[in-house]
Amino acid sequence: MNTSGLNELEAVLAVARHRSFRAAATELEVSTSALSHSIAALEARMGVRLFNRTTRSVSLSEVGAEFVSTITPALSTIREALEHAGNRQTAPSGTLRLNTSAGAAKQVMSLLLEYLRRYPKMKLDIVTEGRLVDIVAQGFDAGIRLGDSIPQDMIAVDISPRQRFAVLGSPAYFAENPAPLTPLDLSAHPCIRSRMPSGAIYRWEFERHGETIAVDVQGALTLDNPTLMLEAARAGLGLVYLTEWNAAADLAAGSLVRALEDWTPSFDKLRLYYPGRRHVPAGLRALIELIKEKDF
Repeated sequence: MNTSGLNELEAVLAVARHRSFRAAATELEVSTSALSHSIAALEARMGVRLFNRTTRSVSLSEVGAEFVSTITPALSTIREALEHAGNRQTAPSGTLRLNTSAGAAKQVMSLLLEYLRRYPKMKLDIVTEGRLVDIVAQGFDAGIRLGDSIPQDMIAVDISPRQRFAVLGSPAYFAENPAPLTPLDLSAHPCIRSRMPSGAIYRWEFERHGETIAVDVQGALTLDNPTLMLEAARAGLGLVYLTEWNAAADLAAGSLVRALEDWTPSFDKLRLYYPGRRHVPAGLRALIELIKEKDF
């Protein structure tokens, strides 16, 4: 079967995703010049310009954006049909593209490494970003996010235990400051604030006996990275609000201690999610089977 036409379309999607010929060429394992020539040849045959190119940037033209939005679901269907028709091997092979957040990736990395050891013919291409993206439009096979943020038209599989937040401070901090007894007591404490991917400052959320409170804490430091937030809390700069998973090592070592534990109930699990398609790619199906073995 001649797949050169499909390869050209895959090349268009790769350049559109990365907004870079060099990055797209790396993903496709071809040279940048070969990729550029392939795109130029396709544009010449179509009689349109799909990309606007400068020495510093690559962007979709108006026609290119319409073209990409049209071929993305069609190519997904073709990939599934080819795999379903030709997949007679016992072990899956190919590349599985996943989209997730950096924090979620850290939590599930041991499981993903086990997946690669079990299926040595598979490759994982993981993109981490805070914002939630359309995994179908962006060419991902699946995503990993908290369950309550997953679109309802997706199929989801639990990939972690339930999560829980913790209010944390160093022993030295609490030696000089009384621990808060209610969330409203946080107004008397310097806190390390958290900036969300949208740019908004996260309001610390609490719940007890059906009562919910969201507190806009104050403090001299605002960060968007849990590792830096933990470092600041260890140094006694103030209180921090992070998941137990992020703080597990510090809690075990005693370098950070909890406050307001009765105000921080558990919340949703991380879930692997993917489109409700008739034929799930073999590599994704293998990952789902491994997850189900763990019985989260």
